[in-house]
Amino acid sequence: MQTVLSINLITSDPNVRGGRPCVAGTGVRVSDVALSMLFHDQAPGEIAATYGISLAQVHAALAYYYEHKAELDEDIRRQIATARELKEKRVGSGDSLLS
Repeated sequence: MQTVLSINLITSDPNVRGGRPCVAGTGVRVSDVALSMLFHDQAPGEIAATYGISLAQVHAALAYYYEHKAELDEDIRRQIATARELKEKRVGSGDSLLS
C-alpha cells in the first residue's frame, strides 16, 4: 500500500500576510521566494541566506509555488499593480500631504 508523505512547511493564516501562503513559522511568503528565484536569479542557497530560512523551506516554497502557479502568479500581478498605483499617487513618500 502506498503512503503519501507530506512536508508541512507551508502555512496560511488570515492574520499573517493577508492569508497568503508563507513558510511555516515565518512571514516569508511563497511568492517572495519565487520572485527571488525568478526575477532576482537567486539560487536556493542564496534565498535561504537572504530570508534566514532552511534550504528545505526554500524548496518547499518553490514546490508549493509550482503546484499553485496560476493562482500565485495572479496574486503577484495584483501586488505589482497595487504597488505601481501607490507609487503614482506617491503614497508613503512622506510628502503626499503636501500635494
